[in-house]
Amino acid sequence: MKIAFQMDPIGPINIDADSTFRLAEEAQARGHELFYYTPENLAYDEGRVTARGQSLKVQRVKGDHATLGEMEMVDLADFDVVWLRQDPPFDMFYITTTHLLDRLAPGTLVVNDPFWVRNFPEKLLILDFPDLMPPTAIARDLDTIRAFRDRHGDIILKPLYGNGGAGVFLLKGGDSNLSSLHEMFTGFSREPLIVQKFLPDVSKGDKRVILVDGEPVGAINRVPAKGETRSNMHVGGRPEKVELTDRDREICAAIGPRLREKGQVFVGIDVIGRYLTEINVTSPTGIQELERFDQVNIAGKIWDAIEAKRSAPRG
Repeated sequence: MKIAFQMDPIGPINIDADSTFRLAEEAQARGHELFYYTPENLAYDEGRVTARGQSLKVQRVKGDHATLGEMEMVDLADFDVVWLRQDPPFDMFYITTTHLLDRLAPGTLVVNDPFWVRNFPEKLLILDFPDLMPPTAIARDLDTIRAFRDRHGDIILKPLYGNGGAGVFLLKGGDSNLSSLHEMFTGFSREPLIVQKFLPDVSKGDKRVILVDGEPVGAINRVPAKGETRSNMHVGGRPEKVELTDRDREICAAIGPRLREKGQVFVGIDVIGRYLTEINVTSPTGIQELERFDQVNIAGKIWDAIEAKRSAPRG
């Protein structure tokens, strides 16, 4: 197959952790032809969805992990699969790329399905599963956020469309910084904030469960660094081996059919204690850590699912 990766610049990536690199490596091992471009080089041009990019070959050699061909313009309709893999922020630029990639259906398979990536933001899709998530409010209004804290005490405040742990704050019940943080966030963004009841179980870790076509294939536990509330690996969280619990499987059974129906092939959910806190569909991570812990080819499972979809009738 001809595979295109829409991703952030490939040069600076960590080849021991980057999930997109692992997906490209597995695709190449299967004999697929790879092409790479950044989202800035995606365009709609007189009926065609095009990209300026380069042919790609990868190897697991630090500092020499990507060999790129000459820059060229391609018609993405000529590709079998396009991967939507750039990181958030989930802003209008990101959303516009999903609108353009929508136009490739049904001939080209875009993973994850861009229509539902656009309509399933990580921190909003969980609202469809109120019995699984912690007490949550989404608001720009300071009085609403204050009232939520009055009801629940310690809270987590974060940007609604952020990622990687950036801008996440733990506010104790009597913390006097709420107004200042609200002023700071609303000063540079028109987006609402999301506030959730603080879950003390986060000290034991924030579990990342990976689902492939709606089915759980394993999990890693991300433990916060000393003195940190955030467990994201971008900010020093430590990955640990962990098994799926009955509660994890219950959560996956509730959300899996929706993800499969909407073309979300590779998804990472976040679970703290018994609660589902996020459903990550934009550019989930965790493949390589899980593969090392469980000695299972997770990238292979993802490509098995994609190859099965490509061989099925499309209309």
